[in-house]
Amino acid sequence: MSVDRDESQQRLKAAVHFTVGRLCQKSGEDHRREFSRQVIAAMAETAFRQSDIFAKDLEAFSRHAKRSTVSTEDVKLLARRSTALSIYIQNKSEELNQEQRDLKKKNTGKRKIRDTEEESRE
Repeated sequence: MSVDRDESQQRLKAAVHFTVGRLCQKSGEDHRREFSRQVIAAMAETAFRQSDIFAKDLEAFSRHAKRSTVSTEDVKLLARRSTALSIYIQNKSEELNQEQRDLKKKNTGKRKIRDTEEESRE
């Protein structure tokens, strides 16, 4: 690994560790529990390693489909082993698709109004 890559990876690990620490702190406050530094470090390392595995799997799925971009279908495929996660991702995907359809309809309507106004000016 190059020095830049090592530095980037260390910065990412630090960011994950910080975020996990904040989540544990918030959860601890909500449930009147404390998390030791070792537990936070272990959770952060696990999250970092799992994220790396997910990234590699997503790249492999898109490469297998002969695409250069990871798609929502790749994410759904990744989540297939966890029923709850799979359902959550499916629902979010449907919400995003609906929002995109609504936005297209809205923009199409605006275009029609604008075209009508331009024709009436002529």
